[in-house]
Amino acid sequence: MRTFLTTVLFAVSALTATSTAFAADPHDGAWTLVESKSNWSDGKFPKGMRLTINVQFSDNRIEYHSINTTRPQAPYNVDYVTTLDGKPSPLDEQARFNQIAVSKTGADTYQILKMKDDDVIVGEFWTFSADGKTLIRNGVGKSPEGKSKAYHEFFERK
Repeated sequence: MRTFLTTVLFAVSALTATSTAFAADPHDGAWTLVESKSNWSDGKFPKGMRLTINVQFSDNRIEYHSINTTRPQAPYNVDYVTTLDGKPSPLDEQARFNQIAVSKTGADTYQILKMKDDDVIVGEFWTFSADGKTLIRNGVGKSPEGKSKAYHEFFERK
């Protein structure tokens, strides 16, 4: 009987440790832009902007996919996988950027730098709400024409 109880306790401990190790990060998931709560400093926030972000975090890593379907005939995608240590990684298939650097700055906050040949083109600061329902991206970006603007983008979990 003692061997049986020891085996059961060991199995329960192993299952608990395994499920904890594979538990999803609270920031994982799909996030949808809320146009009415978002803006650009130049006042030209696109009417009907539709942007969805999918993220998955793991040990010192983020997998990111976004699709902007504001213009359905020409959707704009951004995809990357990188570490959370702030070191630049390649960002492929983008005209404006060729590097991405992501740093975890707090329990619910991140800094994202989108660069072209080590020059920061976009700097973003992400803040996830403690209840896991919203994401705010604040940042400054330089347009292809060289004009900078600040932005505030509000997302809800899909």
